[in-house]
Amino acid sequence: MFPNLKQGITMKNKCFVQICCGKAKYLDFLAPLALRLYLVPIMWMAGSKKFSNFSSTVEWFGNDEWGLGLPLPYLLVFLVALVEVLGALFLLLGFGVRLISIPLMLTMAVAAVTVHLQNGWLAIAEGSGFFANERTMGAIQRLDKAKELLQDVGNYSWLTENGNFVVLNNGIEFAATYFIMLLVLFFIGAGNYVSADYWLKIKFKERRI
Repeated sequence: MFPNLKQGITMKNKCFVQICCGKAKYLDFLAPLALRLYLVPIMWMAGSKKFSNFSSTVEWFGNDEWGLGLPLPYLLVFLVALVEVLGALFLLLGFGVRLISIPLMLTMAVAAVTVHLQNGWLAIAEGSGFFANERTMGAIQRLDKAKELLQDVGNYSWLTENGNFVVLNNGIEFAATYFIMLLVLFFIGAGNYVSADYWLKIKFKERRI
């Protein structure tokens, strides 16, 4: 009797889990929507900043001594800024998400290799361990020294009231994270209900019928 009762409870639990998972599919649009909305301000700020500081950005792209030393800096800055601005708009509307993810991923990959890779993984210089390199440890030493100076000559509790001081390590962490998020969007698309891609797909299906 007891084995049968236990088996019955187990089957009911499995059915309950299956029903919950089946109902959850109606909310699966939330994941791509969250990714899109997270990336919108990042891409918009990156692209609009390049346009507003076009000349200085071109100098940094093209200079061999203190910049990236890339060829055709005017064209590259314009294209990258355009891709990022359009990418923000496309992601916001959920229009052509898979298509726009490709140049955005390319932009992130190039930025990671040309700008951030030499600085290691960490975006913020903090802690130690596997992901910390010599640059990170050096930045932490300088940060500790800066904190000592501020504690000696300033109101340190007021200075850190809204957050602690950090040193930007500028590693590939952020670029890699955005690349992965875009890669996910490339495979799953813009999502249902709150994207132009979804409604365009529905419209084309109706025309075919």
